[in-house]
Amino acid sequence: MEMKKLRDAELKRVQQYEVDVTLDPDTAYPKLIMSEDGKQVHYGGVRKKLITNPKRFTRYTCVLTRQCFSSGRFYFEVQVKDKTEWCLGVARESIDRKGCIIFSPKTGYWTLYFKKGTLLFGEDPDIRPRAELQKVGVFVDYDEGLVSFYDVEARVHIYSATGCTFSEPLYPLLCPCDHEFDRNSAPLIISPVNQTD
Repeated sequence: MEMKKLRDAELKRVQQYEVDVTLDPDTAYPKLIMSEDGKQVHYGGVRKKLITNPKRFTRYTCVLTRQCFSSGRFYFEVQVKDKTEWCLGVARESIDRKGCIIFSPKTGYWTLYFKKGTLLFGEDPDIRPRAELQKVGVFVDYDEGLVSFYDVEARVHIYSATGCTFSEPLYPLLCPCDHEFDRNSAPLIISPVNQTD
């Protein structure tokens, strides 16, 4: 019981830095479909004919938010329920959006990648989730060089990258991945924080 209280306190502390972010269609991979409010994204399977845009991902199923952050602290939550594969976190403004992407801090991506019950952060060893993840919280302290991920439903810390060096704006990033013959067709949903006692 004491451990749960500690975890609740930590999660509540970072949740107070919640920011309202929406997805930027100008950055979205052409096969992604977004909701009108910019809060949901899923893989559609059909490549849309779009105007060439240097901000757009052309090889990987990623999308950035319209909002970026270059100081202070921020936090957001994403529903990952019923998905078999996804990636989310933050990326620096100057990332390569056209070529082969390696999701690593060295290339400007501070992201958690989930596939087949396994979580990966950059080049670190596998991180085993305690249970099936429903919602993931992402907390960034730009000035302290910290990126942390939380299992919101279980109210536990998943992983933290510390000692990060940020020198340009960071954008929240969502990647719903391929639909895997409809096994992974559920959307990623940016959700409002629901603090419970």
